Amino acid sequence: MKKLIALFLIITTFSCNNDDDNTVDACVEATNIQANNITINSATITWDDSNTANSYILEYGVSGFALGTGSIMTETTTSTDLSNLEPATTYDVYVQVVCSSNNSSMYSNVYSFTTETPPVVAEFRPNLSELNLFSGDLSGLNISSKAFEYQLNSELFTDYAHKQRLIALPDGTSMEYDGDGLPVFPDNTVIAKTFYYNADERDLSLGRTIIETRVLIKLEGEWETGDYKWNAEQTEAVLDLDGSILPIFWINAAGETNSVDYEIPSNSDCFTCHKTYEQKTPIGPKLRSMNFDIDGSNQLDQLINNNQLVGLASSSSVASLPNWEDTSLSLELRTRAYLDINCAHCHIPGGHCEDASILNLDFRTSLEDSNIESRSASIDFRITSNTEGEGMPLIGTTILHTEGVQLIQDYLNTLD
Repeated sequence: MKKLIALFLIITTFSCNNDDDNTVDACVEATNIQANNITINSATITWDDSNTANSYILEYGVSGFALGTGSIMTETTTSTDLSNLEPATTYDVYVQVVCSSNNSSMYSNVYSFTTETPPVVAEFRPNLSELNLFSGDLSGLNISSKAFEYQLNSELFTDYAHKQRLIALPDGTSMEYDGDGLPVFPDNTVIAKTFYYNADERDLSLGRTIIETRVLIKLEGEWETGDYKWNAEQTEAVLDLDGSILPIFWINAAGETNSVDYEIPSNSDCFTCHKTYEQKTPIGPKLRSMNFDIDGSNQLDQLINNNQLVGLASSSSVASLPNWEDTSLSLELRTRAYLDINCAHCHIPGGHCEDASILNLDFRTSLEDSNIESRSASIDFRITSNTEGEGMPLIGTTILHTEGVQLIQDYLNTLD
């Protein structure tokens, strides 16, 4: 029995020694993964390897991809260059160390980086996508981080179309305060307004039809205008200075089907309204029109805090144009606000109608100096006429704004 025990111990000892001789050190995962030299479409990925291996597998893809479905690269150094990436896109990267043909590490923890956002192009390129105002799928209207959206407390009526408004300032610049009208915009500022209709206002998931994107660009102190017409596939918009007519159908919140022959303006049409003393100029982004709260925060204060508006300490120093739809306000305030945003760009000194009309519909003008009372009959006739050359506004709409007409008429009746 003692001989059997001794033999077992000898065999066991030799077996253990044999196992120790064949042990392979574990292949340790890569660490300290980093992305450097990041551009709009490339990046350099580096990592550390404590194994001193000479082969690595890198897998990458748009953030959230599943391992095994990404792009794979094999490298012999702890560095690689990724190219042909999408701008303003987050990518995930995994690295596996290959110590030998039968000994590889686990994949590293995921490392993520985001490619640079391309700068907004301040020139009229043939296609809207070339201006880099939006990121991702163009029809999503996802505003580039190089631009910002702005809203107006009272909006101009355009045949019930919805509008998305944005401003892109050159890097390192700001708008400058210059009273409660338009701020001073730096050269190479881009202002864009996109017009669209929801298929059914009761169910926004049914999609929308984007019609046009109107663009203003400030070049060497002067504003230039251009209009981009969207294609039927909603994949691109093409610069079109001639204008056109497009039949549009939509269902409103009451479930009623509506239609309009939407008029995309020509470039000369744009100049009719977008001018002061024969100089092209923006209409909407006056500080008084932007001085209101959005989701509990004042829009102008947000611009100040973001250093997008300078020369102004607080929105409290700026007048505020009322919301004409706010029924808690007086009829006069609501009507004057409506006339300011819809009519005053032509009916002011230097506007298109200065020589043909004595009206001055700027909100800041007193009632007496506005001449609204003396011209009330003419105003009523113009806003209720849909005859070309007679109805107001002269261009920009093809149907009467029922709510706006009623508002103005109710106010004019108080002046009798």
